[in-house]
Amino acid sequence: MSAGPLTEAARIARRAPQPATRALAQDTEATKVAADNGYRLIRGIDGGWIRFGSTTAPCDIFIAYTFTGDWLLSIEHSGVARELPDCNLPGPGRKTTAARSLYELHKALDRTYRLSISLPTVPLAAFEHETADLPRTTEAERLVVMRVGQEIFRKALMDYWNGACPLTGITDPALLRASHIVPWAECETDSLRLDVYNGFLLSSLWDSAFDAGLITFSAEGVPIASTKLSADGFRALRLDESPVLSRMLKNY
Repeated sequence: MSAGPLTEAARIARRAPQPATRALAQDTEATKVAADNGYRLIRGIDGGWIRFGSTTAPCDIFIAYTFTGDWLLSIEHSGVARELPDCNLPGPGRKTTAARSLYELHKALDRTYRLSISLPTVPLAAFEHETADLPRTTEAERLVVMRVGQEIFRKALMDYWNGACPLTGITDPALLRASHIVPWAECETDSLRLDVYNGFLLSSLWDSAFDAGLITFSAEGVPIASTKLSADGFRALRLDESPVLSRMLKNY
């Protein structure tokens, strides 16, 4: 995951957010960038922080403007906070990040929102809502329910991985596959079926190789080739150049 605005965190680590004597222009800018990224509810203002909520994403976010012209974004969602690099910035949320411009703040908010709606248990809640009235008596009916769930799972993975295969960088949706680690049919609960930590967003070739057991990943996120993978397959996957899935270290 790109560090984005967090690259300046150390530089701003000891700077306090601007107090309540904020300029109206900054309040307006903060409100607009929050609304553009799904946080349209203004919860209040306290100690220089404006608190925003969303009707579609869980937990609130806080935005403050500093004396030095930087922006601070504090995140309440524990799962999102766990996804971000440690930066030791003070703030009302579980983790606070820094942005040098409105553009960087926009990117940070976009990432925050995408993570918020993809992490457990939002996809599960969406699945339960959309399938609540669907019958599951026959095989055909259960297949319909499964397809609804797989589409929700795919959307969650698209949001979590920023719409790109982490191994190839491919962003064409038609070439991306939602790959389960524990297959849908083998999951004991819908919670596991809809959990983004039970899957990868892979390009079609990597998905086919993963599904066939020709590649797997170590606990450190290093791709490992099976002895059954041919030399041509190894070269096609470019396994000698593939990056490490660093997220596996924290979440999988």
